[in-house]
Amino acid sequence: MSPQKWNEEIILLKNIIEKTGLIETTKWGASVYTHKGKNIVSLGAFKHHFALIFFNGIFIDDVYNVFSADTIAKAMRQWKFKSGAEINEEKILHYIYEAIKNSEEGKELKAEKHQPLPTAELLLEAFKKDSKLKEAFDKLTSGKQKEYTLYINEAKQEATKIKRVEKIIPIILQGLGLNDKYK
Repeated sequence: MSPQKWNEEIILLKNIIEKTGLIETTKWGASVYTHKGKNIVSLGAFKHHFALIFFNGIFIDDVYNVFSADTIAKAMRQWKFKSGAEINEEKILHYIYEAIKNSEEGKELKAEKHQPLPTAELLLEAFKKDSKLKEAFDKLTSGKQKEYTLYINEAKQEATKIKRVEKIIPIILQGLGLNDKYK
């Protein structure tokens, strides 16, 4: 976590969170507090603010209207602070205990499974001409297959779609995803 200017405030928040019995761990380079293995709340320190980040904050009744309008994920909610004077232990504990209760009740927003996309027509035509291409494509993960289909379908002109198919054939035959070269 950075910036360093919020060290005192982060320590104050940690002391409040410790009163709840949550277990502190480090995930994604940040302090994350869990209850029975479920992520409840995390701390964040940023350039202009520090924050409490509630993993399933969508289920918390924001009675004090503290959650910022910009959400970082569908289920997450962020309580931003611009100074240590804004820290209110009673309110913080209220939100954390509600988050724990919600977790106990099994309230969590499940990730949506991605819907498979039908393979691009031009790619299907290429498969008819080259069985090794079809074989290589079938070995790719569904996510990589989807990347290729989107890449082709995003083109507006037929000529561009054809060029894209020609471009990706050698990459597919290598068993690579469209964006693997950037990883």
